Amino acid sequence: MATPMPDSGRPLAPPGTAAEASVSVADVLAAQARLRRFLPPTPLHYAERFGTWLKLENLQRTGSYKVRGALNAMLAALERGDERPVICASAGNHAQGVAWAAYRLGVQAITVMPHGAPATKIAGVQHWGATVRQHGASYDEAYAFARELAEQNGYRFLSAFDDPDVIAGQGTLGIEIAPHAPDVVIVPIGGGGLASGVALALKSQGVRVIGAQVEGVDSMARAIKGDTREIEPVPTLADGVKVKIPGFITRRLCTSLLDDVVIVREAELRETLVRLALEEHVIAEGAGALALAAGRRVAGKRKCAVVSGGNIDAAVLSTLLSEVRPSPPRKPRRRNAERLRSRAVLPALRTATPEPTPMPVTAVEETLW
Repeated sequence: MATPMPDSGRPLAPPGTAAEASVSVADVLAAQARLRRFLPPTPLHYAERFGTWLKLENLQRTGSYKVRGALNAMLAALERGDERPVICASAGNHAQGVAWAAYRLGVQAITVMPHGAPATKIAGVQHWGATVRQHGASYDEAYAFARELAEQNGYRFLSAFDDPDVIAGQGTLGIEIAPHAPDVVIVPIGGGGLASGVALALKSQGVRVIGAQVEGVDSMARAIKGDTREIEPVPTLADGVKVKIPGFITRRLCTSLLDDVVIVREAELRETLVRLALEEHVIAEGAGALALAAGRRVAGKRKCAVVSGGNIDAAVLSTLLSEVRPSPPRKPRRRNAERLRSRAVLPALRTATPEPTPMPVTAVEETLW
């Protein structure tokens, strides 16, 4: 079985260049106007056993939110008259998003993927007609090769997260959540593109936005605290968020907009992914279950966790289902009869019951709860 590779993107440029680029709420709204013709809103699902709403981006085109940013970046480029072929470095969701968007827009796309990338994801990219170049044994080597090809051939290099158009595209997810009036939204963080875009879309409406990272794969959490050292991420089920260095643009946005970043243990992540599959019948990849795992530590009356993707290898899912034994969820609190009597529904039920055998209160309780 192939070793999972990170779906990440290096910062496009050192401080002083990309760091100066800006993204605003207006950019997110413009992205929403572009994307609505291509991407219908993904559904929200209430996971009652978790007490959390789920934004199901695992049902998105290509199975991940990444297609939002890739498509918006290509559409914005065409509006500016930039028709250059697009090249990216990725081993997963970003590559598939770029490939799908290029197919829909008739743009040439090249994806550089490292040797060892999952065969299913390589096949997914090829299905949409993008050219796949495999190079190197790691993402870093694939990234360097993609940048070299871009410079030599005049291609546009499209980062997975540190690009204003990509960030704005990811922010459209937040616009779709807003009408449901959550008080807190939890998002997984790799390079920070999704968290930055969602925070831009929701912070002006008073919604708290919380980031989620895995223990040992927490480059953004450390960067927000001022620690920008490059540390090798530890192995994790959430391979989609394994980023050594977060983006320059996203670092600035996350620092100013996020309310907190929750660090999740690997065991919590694995248990959450299995519970999500068994109890809610939702298939998520490792990074896709990350926000829900963090939600256990986040207080809120109307919590919403983003299930960012569902592109999990079948063999990995099979192993998790056979090895992980999640603890049973807590039983719901039992409503007492006194609280029931205070509701308008109880007298109505009593009135509707034929005499002379009115329904006992205990039976009503059992019917309702």
